[in-house]
Amino acid sequence: MPKEVTTVSEEGFASTSTVRDFEIHLDATGEAAADTLESLLASYAACYVPALRVGGEQRGVDELGEIEISVTGTLNNDDKLDSISFDATVEADLDEETANAIIDRANALCKVHDAMKPSLHADVTLHGGA
Repeated sequence: MPKEVTTVSEEGFASTSTVRDFEIHLDATGEAAADTLESLLASYAACYVPALRVGGEQRGVDELGEIEISVTGTLNNDDKLDSISFDATVEADLDEETANAIIDRANALCKVHDAMKPSLHADVTLHGGA
């Protein structure tokens, strides 16, 4: 089943995307709403939460408790993402080996993590005069 989103910008750099019955407001400049890279980072972290929970369950930790992920996106000289880091905390006590096993599994489960591969870049078609 495909995922479908419609994005409309009436002027400037702000846009509203409609996803099913939800609206998401973004502004590439970050003045009127979160910018596009902030939205990407938030989506990545939001996807990583269930990946951590399932990864934890599959690695013998039944309940991670509250999860908090602080995300840092480092930009290059062209203001494009150069690297992303997560500083994640959970309530459950974890040893280093279990934590690493959960991270490895979460990386395999997170759909946004997977989508960060170059092979999944958008195939863009531009129509003028709409």
